Amino acid sequence: MLLAIPAMIENILQVFIGVVDTYFVGRIGTEAIAGVGITNLTMNVYIAFFSALGIGTTAVVSRYIGAEENEKADHAVKQSIIMALVIGLMFGIINLIFSKKILLLLGAGEGVIEYALPYFLSVAVPSVFLCVNMVLASALRGTGDTKTPMQVAIISNIINAILDYILIFGIFSFSGLGILGAGLATTFSRLISVILLLKKINSKDTKINIFIFGQWKIDFIMLSTITKISIPAAVERLIMRSGQLIYGGMIIKIGTEAYAAHNIAGTIETFSYLPGMGFGVAAATLVGQHLGKKKEDEAQSLGLIAYLLSTGFMVIVGIIFYIFAPVLAGLFTKDENIINQVVQVLRIIALFQPFLCITLVITSALQGAGDTRFPMYSSLIGILGIRVLGVYILCMRLGFGLVGVWIAYAIDITVRGVILMIRYLKGKWKEVRIS
Repeated sequence: MLLAIPAMIENILQVFIGVVDTYFVGRIGTEAIAGVGITNLTMNVYIAFFSALGIGTTAVVSRYIGAEENEKADHAVKQSIIMALVIGLMFGIINLIFSKKILLLLGAGEGVIEYALPYFLSVAVPSVFLCVNMVLASALRGTGDTKTPMQVAIISNIINAILDYILIFGIFSFSGLGILGAGLATTFSRLISVILLLKKINSKDTKINIFIFGQWKIDFIMLSTITKISIPAAVERLIMRSGQLIYGGMIIKIGTEAYAAHNIAGTIETFSYLPGMGFGVAAATLVGQHLGKKKEDEAQSLGLIAYLLSTGFMVIVGIIFYIFAPVLAGLFTKDENIINQVVQVLRIIALFQPFLCITLVITSALQGAGDTRFPMYSSLIGILGIRVLGVYILCMRLGFGLVGVWIAYAIDITVRGVILMIRYLKGKWKEVRIS
C-alpha cells in the first residue's frame, strides 16, 4: 500500500498535466487543440520506448537493491541514463529534421500544421528530458521510493499550470506566445523534474547514489542486460498502440456517434486503470527486490497480494461504473444515442475488472522479475489475434456496432489475464537472471 498509493497519485497527476494543457490550449481555438492532439500521437510512440527503458531500469535496480549490491544498482542507473540520453537525443534530432513531414504523415492539414508545428518543435524535439525523467523515476521506484516521483509530479503540475497561463496568454507587458508557450511550459516543467530527481538520487538519503560529477563510462554488458529486458517491453507497447490504431479506424467506419461514445467510454475507463497501475509499480518493485534476496516464494506471494489488493479497488470502481453509467456518460454529452452506447460499454467494462487487473499488476510483476518476453507474446496474441480480429468479425461482419468492439476487448482481456496468471503461478519467471 505504501508503494502503490503514491504511484496511483503520480499517475493521476500525469493525466492532470494533459487536462490542464488541453484546457488552456482550448481557449486558443479548435486548430490548436488538434495541434496538441496530433503531437501527442507522435509522443505516445516515443513514450513506448521511454517507459520500456524504465521497466528495464526498475527490474535491474530492484534486483540489485534486494541483493544489497547498491554499487551495482548505482552503475545500472548510470547506464540507463546514458541510454536515455542517446535515445532521447536521437528522437529529438529526427523530430527536428522531419517535423513537418511527420505531421503531414499523420494527416494534419495546413491549418492544423500552423498550430501543431510550434508545439511539436517545443515538445517533441527536447523529448530527451521526458526520457531521462522516466528513467530516473523508474530507478527510484526500483529502490522502493515511490514518494519522490509523486512529489516531483506535484511540483511539475504546478509549474506547468502557472507557465501555461503566463506563456500562452502573457502577463503585464509580455503579450504571450500562444501554443508555443504551451509547449515551452511542458518542456520546462519536465526539465525541472529531471533536476529534482537527479538531486534526490545524488543525495545521501537514498539507496542509490550516482555521483553526477563522478566517473562515468559505458558498460556494454550492463547496457545489454537492460536492453534485453527493455526491448520486449517496448515491442509490447508498440503492439498495443498499433492495435488501437487499427481497430480505431474500424470504429470510425461504424459512425461518428459510435466513435464519440468509444472515446468517452475510454476516457472514463482510464480511472479504473489507476489502482492497477499503482499496485503494478508495487508488484514490480517487491518482486524484483525479493528475487535479489533469493526469496523467490515470498516474491511470488507479494505479487499475488498486490493483485488481490488492486482487484478490491478495481471491483469497487467497476460497481460504480455499472450503477452510475448513465450519470457518468451524461457528464460528457447530452446526446441520448451516445449516452446509451456509453452506458452499454461501461457495464461491459465493469464486469471484467478482475481480468483487467491481471493484465496490469501481474504483467508488472513479471516485468519486475525481468520476464518481459512473455507479456509481449501475450499482447501479440491478445491485441492482434483476438481484439483486432474480434472487432473486424463482430463489427464489420456481424454488425454488433460499438458493443461488439468492447465484447472483443472483454474476450482479449479475459484470455490474456488467464494466460498471464498461469505463467505467474507456474513460476518460470523466477529463473530469469540479471547479469
